[in-house]
Amino acid sequence: MDEQCYYFSLTPPTRYATIEGRNDGMDSLQGHLLIASPKLQDPNFFRSVVLLVQHNDQGALGVILNRPLEATIQDAWPQVSILPCNAEGPLHQGGPCPGPLMVVHTDPTVSQLEVCSGIYFSTDKDSIEQLVTQCAGPLKFFVNYAGWGPGQLEGELDAGGWLTTPAARDQVFRGDEELWPAALRLAGRRARLAGVDPKLIPDDPSMN
Repeated sequence: MDEQCYYFSLTPPTRYATIEGRNDGMDSLQGHLLIASPKLQDPNFFRSVVLLVQHNDQGALGVILNRPLEATIQDAWPQVSILPCNAEGPLHQGGPCPGPLMVVHTDPTVSQLEVCSGIYFSTDKDSIEQLVTQCAGPLKFFVNYAGWGPGQLEGELDAGGWLTTPAARDQVFRGDEELWPAALRLAGRRARLAGVDPKLIPDDPSMN
C-alpha cells in the first residue's frame, strides 16, 4: 500500500484536509467502515478499522478507529485550549497523514460534517471546545488521518485489502480491542450474502 498522503485543500480555520469534487455517479463509501483484511500487512493499517469521513472521485479521507495512543485528551488539551477538559479517553492515531485534533461524535449542533446518520465529524476549535467542555455524548479523538488519491482506494478494494460495511454508532464507539474482529466478521457475512468473489473475502480472524 502506498503511504503517500494526499492533501486536497486546507480550509482555514479548520486546517484539515477536505475533499472537493462531485461523485459523478460513483458509489461513495462515505459513512462506511473499511476493515483491513488479515492479509494486509502494511503496518500503518494492520488490523485497522477506518471510518470513511469523505469519499468521492477526488479521493477519500478517513480515521482509524482502533489505534489508541498512550496520550489522552486530558494530556493534550492544554495545547488546545485554556478551557477545562471534561472529556476522557485516549487520543487515536487516525492515520499516517499529519493532521490536527479531530473528533467523531454524536452532536449535530457542533458538526462540520455528517459522516452518516447520527455520526458527525469536527475539527473546528470552537466546536471541539464545546464538545470537550460539555461532554454530552460519546466522543472519539484523533490526531492525523488516512488519505487516498483518486482511484487508489478502489484499487485496494479490488485487490482484497479491505472489506466494507456501513458504519453504525455502536461500532464507531466500540472498545478498540474488540472492534477489528467484530467488524471483520460482520463484513465477511455481508460479502458472502452479496455474492462477492470468495478470493476477496478475508479469513475469519477467529481462525488466526
